[in-house]
Amino acid sequence: MAITTRASAPGSGSSGVPAGPAPGPQPPGRGTAWAEGVERLRAAATTEPGRLRIIGAVLAALVLLFGVVAVWEVSGRTTAADDVVGRSQPLSADAASIYRSLADADTASSSGFLAGAQEPREVRLRYEKDIANASRLLISAAANTGAGDQSRKEIALLGEQLPRYTGLIEQARATNRQGLPLGGAYLRYANEQMSTVLLPAAQRLYEAETGRLYEDYDDARSWPAASTGAGLLALAALVWAQRRNYRRTNRVFNHGLLAATAASVVALLWLTVGQSFARAGLGEARSDGQESLKVLNDARIASLQARANENLTLIARGAVLAEDKKSDKYDVDYEKNMKQLDQGLALALRLADDGAGREPVSKAVDGVAQWKQRHTAAREADMKGGYEEALPQVIGDRNSSGASFDRVDASLEQAVAHEQREFTEAARGGRDALGGLFVGAAALAVLGAAAAVLGIGRRLSEYR
Repeated sequence: MAITTRASAPGSGSSGVPAGPAPGPQPPGRGTAWAEGVERLRAAATTEPGRLRIIGAVLAALVLLFGVVAVWEVSGRTTAADDVVGRSQPLSADAASIYRSLADADTASSSGFLAGAQEPREVRLRYEKDIANASRLLISAAANTGAGDQSRKEIALLGEQLPRYTGLIEQARATNRQGLPLGGAYLRYANEQMSTVLLPAAQRLYEAETGRLYEDYDDARSWPAASTGAGLLALAALVWAQRRNYRRTNRVFNHGLLAATAASVVALLWLTVGQSFARAGLGEARSDGQESLKVLNDARIASLQARANENLTLIARGAVLAEDKKSDKYDVDYEKNMKQLDQGLALALRLADDGAGREPVSKAVDGVAQWKQRHTAAREADMKGGYEEALPQVIGDRNSSGASFDRVDASLEQAVAHEQREFTEAARGGRDALGGLFVGAAALAVLGAAAAVLGIGRRLSEYR
């Protein structure tokens, strides 16, 4: 039998399985998008057009960054300046008015009590006006004060305690009209509530709102360091780009880069000058307005407390002793209040920066001197047992210490109104110095970035 042998196919192995094609060169592995971008950037940087494109992008980004940071910082300072003029300072002034209204109400109530059953109508109307004003300002403060802060706690306390105080005053008034001596006890207890609860709460409210005012001052006056730095960086980059362009082309100016530089310079100068004027105006408002207002408010409060203590000296007639257990408590407090008033008026005269501000303060100083003389005469008569002789010297229509107090209070009110006008004028001037800068910085930044791109594009067109 014949044996047939089959030839192996070319490329087959000994097992008869066909061999695959020989392996060829493998394609390079694909890198990440970031690596590809870096490689393209590196490749572009080796040519002048590529370098110009990179320079143009960086210049536009720096100019836009300057504009964004400037807009952000100017916006914050404008908001703070608006708060100084329209929110925090009015709240601080309202808090001072609450304190004055409460103190004046206490003074009016004691004056009406001294008059006996025939309480003068104008004294009663003054008391009611003070209580209504304090209540109205408390409602306004509650509506404009942030929730959860110290101010709201004090407002809640005042709102709770004020009706209790007025209730005690009504009891004292009704009892006094019946000729009962218990009325004096009610009045002294009401005064104690006023001096230990209501007035301290009003003082804390005033301090809290004034502290917020000073925070807004600091925010509005703080220098825009970030935008100034970004502007200088953008200008440095633009100057470098133009110098590079000059060295490579021997052309002095590139109109696009020159326009971008001009826009950046204008924005930076506007920012610098505007903030400088804002700082000056707000600084003047604080030093010449708010500081004087604070001193005058303190002086007026001291005069109101002194007047209330003067009245209570006649009402208590030695029933309440001071810490030494010998002196009349209200007379001692009166002397302390008058010292505070003297110090406050002296400081207010030094702070007054014009004749219109010094004139009412000088009148108040003269009124205090007259008040002291009349108080001394009334006090001597009372100490000798002449209560009926002392009473008209304290609450009489003319030639009384009460008339002197009214003169002092009216002068201080005039001085406060003058300083308030000065504050408002200076603060508005500082705020208005930032007007338009928000929009202007944004517009100039966009203009500068576009000009930088056009300037670089002009150079690129030379390579086409």
